[in-house]
Amino acid sequence: RIYEERRESIPEHPYLYEGDVEICLAGGSCRSPVERFWNGSSPVYILQKATHNEESDSLEESKPDEVLSPAELLPKESPGPAALSVGRAKQLVSLYAMVQNPNMTHLGISDPVVLPPLWVRCDGSDPEHTCWIGAEPLKAGQKATGINIYMVSCDGPTADKTCFANLEELKMEHKRRHHSSVVTTKGFAQYELIQVAAVEDTIIESGSNIYVDITWNIVDKILETPPLISAATLSVALECGDPRSAVYQVYRELQLLLALAEGLKTGVTEWPEPLESESAVELVQEFLTDLKKKLDGDGVSGNKNGTEKIKCDTAAVDSYIKSIFSERGDLDFAEQLWCKMRSVSSYQELIDCFTLVIKSLERGEIQPWIHQGSSSFLRRLIQQSYHGQMEVVSLSGITPIQMLFEIGLDKMKKDYVSFFIGQELATLTYLDYFISTSVDLQEQVHRVQKLHHMLEIMVNCRVLLQFRHENLFPLTQICMKYYKENPLNEKHVFQLPIRPAVVKKFYQNEHPEMWKVEISSGHGPKEVKTTWQVSTNPPVEHMASNHSGLFSDSTVNGSPEERLYFLTVTTCSPVHFT
Repeated sequence: RIYEERRESIPEHPYLYEGDVEICLAGGSCRSPVERFWNGSSPVYILQKATHNEESDSLEESKPDEVLSPAELLPKESPGPAALSVGRAKQLVSLYAMVQNPNMTHLGISDPVVLPPLWVRCDGSDPEHTCWIGAEPLKAGQKATGINIYMVSCDGPTADKTCFANLEELKMEHKRRHHSSVVTTKGFAQYELIQVAAVEDTIIESGSNIYVDITWNIVDKILETPPLISAATLSVALECGDPRSAVYQVYRELQLLLALAEGLKTGVTEWPEPLESESAVELVQEFLTDLKKKLDGDGVSGNKNGTEKIKCDTAAVDSYIKSIFSERGDLDFAEQLWCKMRSVSSYQELIDCFTLVIKSLERGEIQPWIHQGSSSFLRRLIQQSYHGQMEVVSLSGITPIQMLFEIGLDKMKKDYVSFFIGQELATLTYLDYFISTSVDLQEQVHRVQKLHHMLEIMVNCRVLLQFRHENLFPLTQICMKYYKENPLNEKHVFQLPIRPAVVKKFYQNEHPEMWKVEISSGHGPKEVKTTWQVSTNPPVEHMASNHSGLFSDSTVNGSPEERLYFLTVTTCSPVHFT
């Protein structure tokens, strides 16, 4: 019935079977819970213990006049998926196999269909600690000729490496089970790089992660380091806002821009923490005084020697990063004014700053230089001041916020463009989508956020992993392609194929987060595999949460410093109907 109904779309809610089993169909964009053990691509049935009645049952049992404690009134956290007993799982797999077996004529099924693969969560209550049992039909055309039965067993965590398997013994066991004379081996390893490579006080792990997945053929021993001829894929997920990030100052600047955008949208502006200790009014007054002195001939005119260069982009960036994200030397008056007003902390302070600027323009005390091409209100006023005819400005309502927002948006767009073009990571044409003015202001800000996320990724890969242009360039193209088609998503994992040699120094002496060997024999539909895996994280969520006794912390010789591992073995047994 589920198979027939899912032809239109994958069901949103699980089905209930015989009161104790939930049946879900996992597929499409949903991540499969068995992807660690099975590399198929089709949708799969996931069977698990039904738990939906437990909370309602407990409420029904309570008396109507019984007073509940505050803790009982709070919503309970989801306990996660629950597992069935191994015996129940085997029974369900048997039924699944029977309804597809054309020889089971007594069932009265005239035309058996080939169902999607089925996987059952198990509670590990048997001696092997079985955590999953899977079944995948073997097909000849449109008919099922048998079933591949998968058994996944889990142990751990343990720091005792003497209990690790011996590769030769695993190969011999596979040959015995499948009557094979020849086997091949393939290795898989995953290393987390962000902790290994992190420069002190540079980054916090928080929601960020950089890791590399490596695969290679011909494994010689358990836990061997991958050879340099392996295939490797770098996975990067970085969340912005880390105080120790090399571009944290730029992030804070962006937060002010976002606060202004929100103020324009809602009418309420929540001012972020000032970026400077000195008040914005004092900074603006000093800035205008300096410009007036230059106009009067008391200072160096034209700012040709760079003495007025505003180091607003890299004030908190150490010398190691300055070569990567160097400050721009072409900041015009409006951009320099933004740098002075970044520390504004109230609406009144904002008005006071712009009042000083407008009075200086009206009096002709300053004749600032500005970039061409912007349509901001302040730039229009500056152009009018050149001719001594300025329109009357009412600094009320959202006008001051709009004025600061416009110059900040222009300035930050130029900053990001300067970085990507300066580092030869993108062309102006390719960046056009991110700096386009043909969309509304809120969308422009959203695209600037995307630019910042990409900046964080590139700078951290350069700082932490010492990536060169040959790796940063394709990673930039991958990020930009994604962000031209998708909204901002700091949890998205960007993947880049790389040579293992690029990151070898970060993992060659480190323990892997996951290491796996795959032993296989046969070809095509007759291929069978045995996998042995060691990992630092529980490979099965339902056993990690529901069986703390099985996955209890363990130590060796009383030392908690040892690295703990979970061991997982997956075996495959084909069962033919004829």
